[in-house]
Order: sequence, then C-alpha cells, then structure tokens
Amino acid sequence: MQRHRYLMPRLHVDAALAAGSQLALPEAAAHHAVRVLRLEVGAPVVLFNGRGGEYAAQIESTGKTGVVVRIEAFSPTERESPLAVTLVQGLSSGERMDLTVQKSVELGVHAIQPVVAEKSVVRLAGERAAARCEHWRRVAIAACEQCGRNRVPEIRPLLPLARYVAPAEALKLVLAPDAGTGLKPALGEGAAAIVLAVGPEAGFSEAEERSLVAAGFRPVSLGPRILRTETAAPAALAALNALRGDF
Repeated sequence: MQRHRYLMPRLHVDAALAAGSQLALPEAAAHHAVRVLRLEVGAPVVLFNGRGGEYAAQIESTGKTGVVVRIEAFSPTERESPLAVTLVQGLSSGERMDLTVQKSVELGVHAIQPVVAEKSVVRLAGERAAARCEHWRRVAIAACEQCGRNRVPEIRPLLPLARYVAPAEALKLVLAPDAGTGLKPALGEGAAAIVLAVGPEAGFSEAEERSLVAAGFRPVSLGPRILRTETAAPAALAALNALRGDF
C-alpha cells in the first residue's frame, strides 16, 4: 500500500531542488534524518526549500560522508492560510516565545515580528538578538516540517515596539482583555491582510496600548478569561482561521 505523502518524514533543505537529481543533505537535515528520525536507505522522504511546493525523494545512501537522496517528482502543493496574518509578538521569556512561534506557524501565520515591550522580562540586543531570531527561525522550520507547510514564515529582526510601523492597508488588531469588542465584529468584510499585536507576559503597558490605538490598531478581546501570552496568539490565530481562514 502506498504511503500517503503527509505521513512521510519532511525535511527542509535551503537549496535549489530539481526532480531527477541527487542531493547530499546539509549537515542539519542529514542529522535529523538519520539520528533523530532513524531513516535508512530506501526510506521515502519529502523535501521542501521554503520557496513553494515539495519534492518526493528517497534516501540513497548514508554513511560517514553524509546522507544522499534521490529527488523524484515535484508537487506544487501549498498549505498556506488564505489570511496573511503578521503577528507582532511582545518578547517573552525562553520556552514561552518558542511555543508561541511553533504554534503560530502551525496555525498558518504569515510572518512574525518580535518586539521588545515595556513589560518584556527578557532584554536582547545586538548579537544576542540576532542569535535568538535565528533560533526562532529554526523553530519555525521545524514546525513547517511537522505541519506540512512548504513556505517558511518570515521571522523578522527584533525591534522596540515603538519602532514598528504596520502596513497602512492591513486590518490592525491588538489583544486587550478589557476590550469591549471580540474578533468576529472587528474583522469586518474581506480582510485578508491582518496585523495582530500580542503583549508579553504582563501585556502591553497603557501607554503602549494608547500608541497602538493611535496607529490604527483596534483593541479586541478573546473572551472573559485572561490567557497567557503563549496561549493568546495561537488562540487568536485559530479563531481567525475559523472565522475567515481555512478551518
């Protein structure tokens, strides 16, 4: 019985791919294939490079010199949400931020803009900020490998919240527990490009909320319960998909 492609191991390879060719997997992908997934010669895999579509492939050899795959047919399959949501996420600590990135990618986020807010516990700058953004990109790639997406959402460089400027044409929403409006009435009709701002562990400050409102953001609530920051963004993305996306 032929194995469904969505059940096959998926590997992200940041390289040009072509049907009918051989490819030596990059070190990270090779390690994941052999050491983590325990794949052997002959095992089917799916390769994608984040530029759209995916390739069926098969492992041809493994050894000390690396892992070689034979690339087979290309499929133009896409699994992107019809909503282009940019998540402006207040920087949270450690695993909370990782979880936010992972689940947001699984739920179809288009791009993630991490921002340092007044109440952010973590403070990053320079090389540490760049390294953390690269770490979040790896988290996003792993989430794409797991959930079937063939385009890796952009993880933008960390910015102070005050320096972020949202696109004028986008519908701009900020999660605020005391907002009198829910997501459904705030969506209006036909909004495809959405910017969603979510605060860090202690939320945005009152001054930050006022600045966001002045910049065109509309406060919205996810109900009467207070959600943790790592829950809020995925919950909002799930709700948006249920209302206007592909759920």
